[in-house]
Amino acid sequence: MKRGKNYQDSAKLIEANKYYEPDEALDIAVKTAKAKFDETIEISIRLGVDPRHADQQVRGTVVLPNGTGKKIRVLVFADGDAAREAEEAGADYVGAEDYVEKIKKENWFEFDVIVAAPNMMRFVGGLGRVLGPKGLMPNPKSGTVTPNVGAAVKEIKAGKVEYRVDKASIAHVSIGKASFGKDKLSENLNTLMDAVLRAKPASSKGTYLRSVVVSSTMGPGIKINAPSFSINRDK
Repeated sequence: MKRGKNYQDSAKLIEANKYYEPDEALDIAVKTAKAKFDETIEISIRLGVDPRHADQQVRGTVVLPNGTGKKIRVLVFADGDAAREAEEAGADYVGAEDYVEKIKKENWFEFDVIVAAPNMMRFVGGLGRVLGPKGLMPNPKSGTVTPNVGAAVKEIKAGKVEYRVDKASIAHVSIGKASFGKDKLSENLNTLMDAVLRAKPASSKGTYLRSVVVSSTMGPGIKINAPSFSINRDK
């Protein structure tokens, strides 16, 4: 496949088969972000787990100290006091059956995350076939089904992200924008990696952290020296 000029120029900044230390890799990733928009910096983490087994499905959430750089639109299913808490916390949309119908009848998806109070799941559950494939179904494990909807909204707005391995045992997570610069991206990356390392299943054998690759939206992947994260965590 023929790559564009910007991609080819960016690729020249990366040494083939070299594993970079995290800060150096992030510095290069920022330099490869040559598009006219503020590119997202993404981390791809391959873990030594088998997600076919329930006890090896690595999944969790973490609040990045510098946020994600993206305005997250939050829809909250709640009523009464919980609805008021959600509104005060900055939720973009708050409602109940009315939004269920809007999604069903109008195919409305002007939101990025759904938070639901437990008593609302009797309504939201019927949207499983629509929300599930889009990764929008609220779930207690991700903290999006909770009686504390206000706190959940605040965390999401502050930069809460979810990490979850796919069928290939890889988790893809955005850690900010190229405009953040190396230092802020480094803080976000270390926070994410610490959470992923702590989430290691007891049943996981062998090397847990197989590979870590960073890239900008339009740039090439840059391999990171994975063992350095274990070293950093032990400091």
